[in-house]
Amino acid sequence: MVSGLTDIEGIKVGVATDLEAATGSTVVLVEDGARAAVEVRGSASGTRETDLLRPGQLVEEVQAILLTGGSAFGLDAAGGVVRYLEEKGCGFPAGQFHIPLVPAAVLFDLFVGDGRVRPDAAMGYQACVNADYGPIKEGSVGAGTGATVGKIYGSPLAVKSGQGSAAVQHGKLIVAALVAVNAFGDVYNRAGELIAGPRNPETGIMESTAELLPKITAGGFSGNTTLGVVATNASLNCTALHKVCHLAHDGMAHSIWPVHTMWDGDTIFALSKGDLNADVNLVGIMAAEAVSKAIVRAVTEAETVAGIPSLNDLKKNK
Repeated sequence: MVSGLTDIEGIKVGVATDLEAATGSTVVLVEDGARAAVEVRGSASGTRETDLLRPGQLVEEVQAILLTGGSAFGLDAAGGVVRYLEEKGCGFPAGQFHIPLVPAAVLFDLFVGDGRVRPDAAMGYQACVNADYGPIKEGSVGAGTGATVGKIYGSPLAVKSGQGSAAVQHGKLIVAALVAVNAFGDVYNRAGELIAGPRNPETGIMESTAELLPKITAGGFSGNTTLGVVATNASLNCTALHKVCHLAHDGMAHSIWPVHTMWDGDTIFALSKGDLNADVNLVGIMAAEAVSKAIVRAVTEAETVAGIPSLNDLKKNK
């Protein structure tokens, strides 16, 4: 049964988690390289090495993708991933050196737990050490450790989220997604029903952010961003992978609303790791479906952290 990125041969996933500080990092390792692309749709992104993923660049392959908490501070974790890969002799060959290429993106989790503690190079390195080909760790782990959704009333009245994984298969073609869901907006199931949104300060009942937004005036709602990696065993060039990223964002819009706001830095990476011939439209549509499923799993598999309740605990307390 397909379950996530590690169903694609050659991809490992590792997490490093600091539950006390409520932050962490998730690394997707492709040590012998994979073609990659990225699409940023949110307006408050924090990224590293994304320019090299544009079509027409010298190098078309990366050795890892890092998703991490800690806002811009968390980009330090990428240094640990680079060090790990250099020790393994992985990266773009340049004379006597191998230069690991590690694009990264951050989400803002500083308002949950201890915001003075952020992912660093040691955490990025540890995520690599922890990486394997086994089932993806989901819920309040890795980059999803401090993730929350439905934050229009602020983090204390949000719902705990995390990271989720899913995969879609048609014949031999597999498209998988890993998403760390830290959205300003709410999460909806495939039937369009609200499953995780802001909790009313008086009743505790979850409400719709889109309906509340016209009634609440504020300068901004910081503390967001949803990050994802989609991967396929189809052989796609970088231009085709950009199209996959575009369509994968539709899966984000299917399960999160509002999405891609000025307060989110929503970013999706895409990896091609395989030699299967496949239509880019089909791959992109499957990517959207996998992203949508992974987002729902991110909230249903989450655990309560730093006093912010998970869906499971909210149901128990009804």
